[in-house]
Amino acid sequence: MYSFEPNEEQKMLVDAIGKYAQNDLRLAAHDAEESCMLPKKLISKGWEIGLLQASIPEAYSGFGDRSAVTGVLAVEELAFGDLAGMLALMTPSLFATPILLAGSEEQKKEFLPKVIEGDWAPYTAALIEYAYDFDANDLLTTAIVEGGDYIISGEKAFVPYAKDAEAILVYANFEGSTQGFIVPKDAAGLSVSDDREKLMSLNALPLYRVKLDCVKVPVSNRLGGEGGHDFDFILASLRIASAAAAVGVAKASFEYSMNYAKDRDVFGVKVAQKQAIAFMLAEMATEIEAIRLLTWEAAWKLDTGKEGAIKDAFLAVTGAADMVMMVTDRGVQILGGHGYIREHPVEMWMRNGRGFAMLTGLAIV
Repeated sequence: MYSFEPNEEQKMLVDAIGKYAQNDLRLAAHDAEESCMLPKKLISKGWEIGLLQASIPEAYSGFGDRSAVTGVLAVEELAFGDLAGMLALMTPSLFATPILLAGSEEQKKEFLPKVIEGDWAPYTAALIEYAYDFDANDLLTTAIVEGGDYIISGEKAFVPYAKDAEAILVYANFEGSTQGFIVPKDAAGLSVSDDREKLMSLNALPLYRVKLDCVKVPVSNRLGGEGGHDFDFILASLRIASAAAAVGVAKASFEYSMNYAKDRDVFGVKVAQKQAIAFMLAEMATEIEAIRLLTWEAAWKLDTGKEGAIKDAFLAVTGAADMVMMVTDRGVQILGGHGYIREHPVEMWMRNGRGFAMLTGLAIV
């Protein structure tokens, strides 16, 4: 048997993150979405909590050890506050966590302190591509060996903070497997779109297209060094983070619509007392709990090296994409006409929920 009872350190961290999510991210979410900008001080305040720093060992300037379970608890709380804010705050993790998981000792010593020492800085990663059949294990971006270096060519989509990134961890197809390559911001052949991506949601998060035209990187910049790395566990960590974020968004929509239904009178009867609405709310709660437990189990298996972690991560992210769309859609339905206007956040959560089918690669635990 296993238990998901958090320890004291986890409780303290999650409590601090929960307060930040509720009191800062949630309150700023509407204006950030409308203005297409997250205030820098908002991200800085979240960075000071030290979520990423707490997952990096002292040998690399951190003050803790990585735990996927702690990560999913934190991501759920942050996404409950605001998905765009969570993704912005977690962007440096896209760069640092794969290096921690699969990097060489030299890469860990060189890059991890740069990311976590001092203020939040836009280190990022590029995985997603423009393809209707996008497969993280069969990328169109390619890497080849030429003259002792790697030459990377391709195009990436939805890369957070790419315009100002200090470095980008680019994933490419190398001899049939997905490998990561650390690309510095001034690399020849690397270009970032002038305009931000325009999406249905996440308007507050700056996302860009990135093109790589025969970008040359040394062997030492291949994640894991010349021997490379196993991408499966990085992808599982990305999927678990996406699933946890979906749970957070769904929980936000569920709680808001439930409270609205309890307070709203229609012809002298509370909306929540109508059987159809009550059944909706019950199914929403059931599906949220089911995906939350599956996500926690996948994270626990990753932490303990149990068999089936890769499979459970896939099941969690697949189930979460369906669950969050159902829950957020019903959140809008329960509010009726009020659900369609921007003064209520349920319409934004529904737009956010629609995106989880393509969000894997924007957060990692």
